[in-house]
Formats: sequence, C-alpha cells, structure tokens
Amino acid sequence: MLLLQGAPEALSSFAAEFGCLPLAARDIRVPTNGHALSAALIMAATVAAGAFGLLPVAILFAIALVIYVLIGIVPLRSLYTRIDWPVVVLLAAMLPVAGAVASTGTADVIARFLLENVTQGDAVFGLVTLLVVTMFLSDLVNNAATAAVMCPIAISTAAQLGVNADAFLMAIAVGASCAFLTPIGHQNNTLILGPGGFRFGDFWRLGLLLEVIVISVSVPVILRVWPL
Repeated sequence: MLLLQGAPEALSSFAAEFGCLPLAARDIRVPTNGHALSAALIMAATVAAGAFGLLPVAILFAIALVIYVLIGIVPLRSLYTRIDWPVVVLLAAMLPVAGAVASTGTADVIARFLLENVTQGDAVFGLVTLLVVTMFLSDLVNNAATAAVMCPIAISTAAQLGVNADAFLMAIAVGASCAFLTPIGHQNNTLILGPGGFRFGDFWRLGLLLEVIVISVSVPVILRVWPL
C-alpha cells in the first residue's frame, strides 16, 4: 500500500505504469520542502523566546501563526479549518470542571482517599501513583483536559503530605504527555491509525514499555530537580 501525493495526471500515470489500483483519497498533505526550513526556524525561535520569557507563550505562537500566513506556509483560506475546535471547546468546558474540583473539596477527598488507601502517606509512592493515574486518564481523554483535572488533586495531595507541590505538578505534566496505550488518547495517535493500517490493540504493545521507561526515568529526575 502506497500513500501518494501529486497532480492527478501524475498519479494516474504512475498507477498505470506500475500497475497500482487507486483505493481512496486521504486528507493528508505533506508540506513542501521549500517551506520546511522556514517553518522549523520560526518554530525554534518561538519556543526559544517562550523559554526565555520574552513574551507570553500565547502571544508568541500567535505571532508565529501570522508569520506562517504571511509567507504562505499556512494558506489563509484554510486557517479556520486547521483550528482543532473540539479541543478548544473541550478545554473551555474542562477548565471550569477543574476549578469546581478544587473549590468544592473534591480534590481534597480524592487526595485523602489516595493517601489513606493507596500511598499510605509515602510522598514518593504518592508521586508515582499520581503519575500512573494521569498516564491512564491521558490514554482515554484529551491530555490537556487530564492535566486540568489532575492538577488540583496533585496540589491537594502535596499539601496534605506537607511536601513541595512542584514535583507533583511536574509528574502530572509528564503523565498527561504520555498517551501511548490507545489511538484515542492523542490526535497524533489517531492520525496514524488509518494510514498505518494499525489496530486498536497495536498501541499498548509498544506503549506499555514506553510508559514503564518514562516512569523509571522521570521519577528520579523529578525528585532530583524538584526535591520533596
């Protein structure tokens, strides 16, 4: 199976010459080589500026988007369609939910349950537990929504243990970024599901090992950089 991109007449000629049978059109476009370097440099400059705190991250990426449009990397007519509106709506809905989890005491109840029934008051074990739970949730729902819900729980858990909350929040950030077990945890997984011919169960076979590696590496690093 080949995924081809080009002019219709070129694709027809290739199919006729090599005996290929066209199956179905795919809504996938490979960027042109001429724009690859420009796009990479703009992205690198944006990330660097954000890392040094020159401007708020949202403003920096908005500027980068305007530059992409001005130099033709992103066509203006497709700007609206390339915005992932379901994610925008999901975040708009989940942020109030996260606020409610913190303000109503739900985060305290969940944190107390974890401390009494799972971690037994051990701060390191509590950090690992939150990391694993966040990884699991990120495999089922959007990673940004997972982080929004788990952050109040992490802060409450750290407060009840009397330890540094930064370590717990970093564990949430790492765990929310590790949606390796399912094709629905992150849009990147979903995008390769069809073109790659993968099945639902193919992801956890490699993803489980990756998550074990992430836990083994991230926990010692987090504890060293952000001591409890």
